[in-house]
Amino acid sequence: MFDFLPIRPRRNRRCASLRDLVREVHLGVEDLICPLFVKEGNGKEEIPLMPNQFRFSIDYLLEEAKLLSDLGIRGIALFPIVPSHKKFADARESWNSEGLIPETIRRLKKELPSLMVITDVALDPYSSDGHDGVVKICDNGDIKVLNDETVEFLCKQAICQAEAGADIVAPSDMMDGRVGAIRRALDGAGFCELGILSYAVKYASCYYGPFRSALDSAPKAGDKKTYQMDIANVREAVREVLLDDEEGADIVMVKPAGFYLDVIAQVREVSSLPLAAYQVSGEYAMLQSMFAWASQREVITESLVAIKRAGADMIFTYFAKQFAEFERG
Repeated sequence: MFDFLPIRPRRNRRCASLRDLVREVHLGVEDLICPLFVKEGNGKEEIPLMPNQFRFSIDYLLEEAKLLSDLGIRGIALFPIVPSHKKFADARESWNSEGLIPETIRRLKKELPSLMVITDVALDPYSSDGHDGVVKICDNGDIKVLNDETVEFLCKQAICQAEAGADIVAPSDMMDGRVGAIRRALDGAGFCELGILSYAVKYASCYYGPFRSALDSAPKAGDKKTYQMDIANVREAVREVLLDDEEGADIVMVKPAGFYLDVIAQVREVSSLPLAAYQVSGEYAMLQSMFAWASQREVITESLVAIKRAGADMIFTYFAKQFAEFERG
């Protein structure tokens, strides 16, 4: 026994009400953004590598979005499944005003005007090459993803989404200078109030596999390491964030989230912009495997709290609906 111990940290842990009062990080439904996959046609189909995640036709997606909104989720992020016959080397379908994403936006804003709609600005779902940019085949057979030509197409895509009613456009391509170019394009088209959420720090991660399978958007040749970041680099992440801040980003993102908590923390230190983090498909699939022997609620909550604790203000997560249901009780 101690004769005298003035400092006992356990005093603040002795009951639930006290633990709630001294909790440093608070996670709520309002912090979460739910990614949704939209397809042409009718119905919905489960994604094989992502249990309880679906490819929705527009009608079914509207039903799902209404459920999410009723649960208190305030934002969704849209990702398209584009049929192969609409994929071209220049990804021209990405700025088709009558295409899948613009039509989905219009329907959502008509039926759920208060739900925030975030759209992905990147060419890979629409590209016959499966890359985020325009591909050039070099004389030696290697591929090169062209930066400046790609940015021109990204601007067209962003304007198309803005005209359809998107609340935020989110360039995920990692081309140099694209945030500034998109900002100028949007402002020039009269969309000066439309926000840009930049995937400022997107690593060339192996944890995107289930997502690429869901969209059938994997590269047909080569990889994405000439534009997505090296998994070993942190200082480079800081540089990317500061550049996107200068170019006019309104929100910046780190992707993936769970294996990059140190990066989230460093970005939080250097940037005053709102910070998003994306708990990606591979993280989702991995955590699903724990449900056989651990509480789903505890697994999901701990993974999301860790991301917020590192410094994220908002989290893109496939667990958004499930977490909201837990909170609703």
